[in-house]
Amino acid sequence: MYAEERQNAIAGLIGQRGRVSVADLADTFGVTTETVRRDLAALDRMGVVRRVHGGAVPVTTIASVEKGMAEREHTRTLEKDRIASAAVRFLPAAGGSVALDAGTTTGRLAALVPVDVDLTVVTNSLPIAQRLASVPSLSLHLAGGRVRGVTQATVGEDAVRTFTTLRVDVAFLGTNALSIAHGLSTPDTEEAAVKRAMAAAADRVVVVADSAKIGLEYFMSFAALDGVDVLVTDDGITDADCTRLQQHGLEVVVA
Repeated sequence: MYAEERQNAIAGLIGQRGRVSVADLADTFGVTTETVRRDLAALDRMGVVRRVHGGAVPVTTIASVEKGMAEREHTRTLEKDRIASAAVRFLPAAGGSVALDAGTTTGRLAALVPVDVDLTVVTNSLPIAQRLASVPSLSLHLAGGRVRGVTQATVGEDAVRTFTTLRVDVAFLGTNALSIAHGLSTPDTEEAAVKRAMAAAADRVVVVADSAKIGLEYFMSFAALDGVDVLVTDDGITDADCTRLQQHGLEVVVA
């Protein structure tokens, strides 16, 4: 394969997966990591991809546009199911309290909340509230505010105020992106404000995010990594990323 053909194939792969490591690309194309780095450098100069530590991401990863719930619900479904199953063990014991962020992975976690354990659950997600409303053992609270159609989450001053007046045992947060430099980030400022308040209200913060989001950065950061206790992700995370995140104090659980 000529260099130009390989670079086109690499660009296509990054576009499909969202983030690809140098090591994975080297294995895929049967070349050295040095060759892959040269290819990525060339693609970066052309504005096709953006190089990040250990790999590359599409140039559109720093953006203000996000996918709607319907589209995200059918993206990386197996990984999200495994992440949700692994995250259940971080639920508090009976009598505890939980904040559940809006999102498709947190929604899968909500479906796994035990129906025979007394818990207080606070959420800003309409789909999660609807899913849990009929569980008799739960004391369910829905944060008020304006509903963002793209995420079906309540945002604004009322939603933020709800979480600034609470203290919960565990907050389960979703994120659009996660990087060491920018922390957890999302495209929307109002949604970021609610996530920030939710994290501040919790004794323990558990982030549920598939590995494609690692290394990406969106417009608005809502939490630094030192404000996160646990990351539950899938086995697509590279060993290097796992080590770096652990060095920043995160417990990394690979589902």
